[in-house]
Amino acid sequence: MPKPLIALVAAILLASGVSHFSGHIDPYYLDVVTGVGINVILAVSLNLVNGYTGQFSLGHAGFMSVGAYLSAAVTLLLGQKLFGEAGGTELQQGLLFLAALVVGGLGSAAAGLAVGIPSLRLKGDYLALVTLGFGEIIRVTFQNVESLGGALGLNGIPNYTTVFWVYSVAALAVFTVVCLVRSTYGRGFLATHDDEIASEAVGLDTTRYKIVAFVVGAFFAGVAGGLYGHFKLTITPTGFDFTKSIEIVVMVILGGMGNTPGVILAAILLTVLPEVLRSVDEYRMVLYSLLLIVLMLVRPKGLFNFDYARIFARLRGGRAPGN
Repeated sequence: MPKPLIALVAAILLASGVSHFSGHIDPYYLDVVTGVGINVILAVSLNLVNGYTGQFSLGHAGFMSVGAYLSAAVTLLLGQKLFGEAGGTELQQGLLFLAALVVGGLGSAAAGLAVGIPSLRLKGDYLALVTLGFGEIIRVTFQNVESLGGALGLNGIPNYTTVFWVYSVAALAVFTVVCLVRSTYGRGFLATHDDEIASEAVGLDTTRYKIVAFVVGAFFAGVAGGLYGHFKLTITPTGFDFTKSIEIVVMVILGGMGNTPGVILAAILLTVLPEVLRSVDEYRMVLYSLLLIVLMLVRPKGLFNFDYARIFARLRGGRAPGN
């Protein structure tokens, strides 16, 4: 059995075990643990676009909001029609939640495709501005749709998100990105990142690779939005603004562009760090910002940007690939 598949199964089994005991975990720590998992999904999915393919997207919060609102609409509308006041069995709720997450992910993927086809022929700052504009358009749209709560947001979302769901999706996102990048097809993402002109000269359709990365990244961002909405039980347009997109981008940059293990560690660090700094609440965000500046000055290529294949090979007493 391939190693990534073994890791995926192990991660899901571990998430299942942790979820079994989550009822005994303090709600505050459960909130932090769940937030870590959701941020891992967001960071890993954005890393496929910004890190491996070499684009610069600032619209990930927009894709997250599409998934959050669509999945919440599915559970609210279908849940009442199918289960009524009884609420349904645990199995029925799980199947409904799975369907809602898939619908949210596919809706976000469709949005990613709609944005990607016309805009991914752009590069650098121009692409960043287009994706930023998309995120703001989505936010303002949800803010003015009264059937989705308007500016007050959507309330009364069922509490379906558990640690099992979050970390199973996180494991699936990591598995998908790692397998995609390591595959023969996935070398096109790396080639597009390294030299787009040379890649086109040898016959690679770099636009197609960028669109695929955009769609896959948007899909997992939408699923993460669905998990977020069904954990917080209420969502508002302001929760998916420009600041949220920047927060996800910082995780990717701090972890090391195109470095999946590093991005995972950065997502964990940047989720836990603000909670650790709550003891100095008045200066919490000031210290948080200063720490980020220091980290980027000390490690401009990413705090966790190491050659993990070489490290693991040395731990096993072997030789790293290529040596």
